[in-house]
Amino acid sequence: MSPYEQVIAELEKLNISYDMVEHPAVYTTDKADEYIKGKAGIRTKSLFLTNRKKNAFYLVFMDDDKRLDMKHFAEIVGEKHVKFAAEELLMEKLGLKPGFVSIFGLLNNKEKDVQVYFEKEIVGDVPLTFHPNDNTKTLFVKMDDLVKFMNDLGVDYQVIAL
Repeated sequence: MSPYEQVIAELEKLNISYDMVEHPAVYTTDKADEYIKGKAGIRTKSLFLTNRKKNAFYLVFMDDDKRLDMKHFAEIVGEKHVKFAAEELLMEKLGLKPGFVSIFGLLNNKEKDVQVYFEKEIVGDVPLTFHPNDNTKTLFVKMDDLVKFMNDLGVDYQVIAL
C-alpha cells in the first residue's frame, strides 16, 4: 500500500470526510496554493523541528502566511534552541521526505515521540490543508476530524499562541 493509500484507508476507517485536490508535485505551500486557489480552507504550514540534542521532536501546524518565531516556540516547549530537523530524522520519525511533511506522517511514528502543536488561530470549523503523504494531492480536513485521527493513533496535541 502506498503512503497515500495508507492515509486514505485510515481516514475511511474512521469515517473522516475530506475534500481532495490533485495537482502536479509541489514542494512548497506557495506552489500548492496555486492549485487550490478559491477552495475554502486554511492553508497550513507543517514544520518538523527538533532540539539541539535531537532527542525531542515537534510537529507544528500554523497558518501558511506566518513565520514561526523559533525562539518563542523554543520557550513554549521548554528548550533553549529548536531547529528544523534533518532529512534523515524526518524520514526516521515520520517516514517522509522534505516537501511532504503533514499530520499524516504520524501514521509512521511508531515510537509516539513526536509532540504535536497547532497554532490557535487555525483551530476552528474551517478545514485545514495537508498533503496525504504524497505531494501531488492536497486534502482539506476539519479540525474535529483531525482530532479523531490523532486520538485513534494515541497522539496528544496542544493548541498554542505563536
